[in-house]
Amino acid sequence: MSQGFLIDMDGVIYSNNDLIPGADTFIADLKKNNIPFLFLTNNSQRTPRDVVNKLAGMGIEASEENVFTSALATAWFLARQKPHGTAYVLGEGGLLTSLHENGYSLVSQDPDFVVVGEGRNFTLEMVNNAVDMILNGAKLIATNLDPSPKIKGWNNLGIKAVIAMIEEATGIKAFSVGKPSPVMMRVARKKLGMPTEDTTIIGDTMTTDILGGIQVGYRTILTLSGVSKKEDLHKFAFTPDLVISSLQEFDLEAYLNLKVMEK
Repeated sequence: MSQGFLIDMDGVIYSNNDLIPGADTFIADLKKNNIPFLFLTNNSQRTPRDVVNKLAGMGIEASEENVFTSALATAWFLARQKPHGTAYVLGEGGLLTSLHENGYSLVSQDPDFVVVGEGRNFTLEMVNNAVDMILNGAKLIATNLDPSPKIKGWNNLGIKAVIAMIEEATGIKAFSVGKPSPVMMRVARKKLGMPTEDTTIIGDTMTTDILGGIQVGYRTILTLSGVSKKEDLHKFAFTPDLVISSLQEFDLEAYLNLKVMEK
């Protein structure tokens, strides 16, 4: 069947550590029908192996080849902007691994790029160092610009908050690689191995998954099991191709047949 899926994770497959009903069945159906799919996440902390292990704990079998993160997209982008460059990183885990695997050296002075990803371990001193490096000519890169959830007790700032601090201190705007950036959206499609017209993105957030998909010409499916709510959809100038309450409501066979009829 000529169709492939890019699938957001938090809010579509799970909520925190709880599986969203229907997600496991949907993935099993994709595998049974040999339909290519890729889990697409803006989280730059986790490695693909971390993602696979988290899914396994929820009863979903996947391989590392089924995972594409903003860390992987960022490392891919930098390796093509400046092969074998250097980076000062505010981030951890998956981002550090991805940069190493793409030939980047992590340095503490005079980097080509300052790269900001999710993390709990960097300090205000590290932020001050990053500001000085940027003022000295380093380019500012964000793995994504996801906002903080604005929930009491949340212990991990959204990257948008950290980037806002650095941008104000330097007067330099960051380049973001993650969703909805066309960089991540297009590289993910190429990894999926599908043409634009046969690619569908499923996500729970209008301003990342759906906006990104529309900008590059993919089919878009919004699930209401995460961030975006039905009563807020009128606020946007763009509309998903399909809105569902969760993957439990999605009829894969009917959707694939519709795609065939449209050709």
